[in-house]
Amino acid sequence: MNTKPENSYTKIGPIRVLSISPVPDDHISLQSIFRHSAWELLTADGLFPAINLLRDRDISVVLCERNLTYGSWTDVLGHIQATPHRPVLILTSRLADDHLWAEALNLGAHDVLAKPYQPNEVVRSIKLAWDHWHEMRQMTARSIRLAAAS
Repeated sequence: MNTKPENSYTKIGPIRVLSISPVPDDHISLQSIFRHSAWELLTADGLFPAINLLRDRDISVVLCERNLTYGSWTDVLGHIQATPHRPVLILTSRLADDHLWAEALNLGAHDVLAKPYQPNEVVRSIKLAWDHWHEMRQMTARSIRLAAAS
């Protein structure tokens, strides 16, 4: 499988991914995976910088470390649900067991990625999350157009 993210998704604009992690190596690993793509990687080391980026930027996918220094991934999820274009959250953890999967999916995360990151898995998960985000955005736009037409 090709680990290089495809550029075909950029027809609508870049896939903008926010990585929230207090672990600098997480961001470095993602930068390496994204290096030859049109995907844009934003980084935050915790909840408060992430909230500012979520408020100020149109982000489609959020990768959030399970163990944040301040706040929690569920706090991030709460802020995401309050943003107009609701990015899709992918939870990341070194211990991605069945219990975490069940909890994450029940609370509204889209996926769980194990660390250290495997390029193929990262690309696959982000593509699927972006597809979901894009579909939801199109459905919202159609609903608004239909409401305005009636």
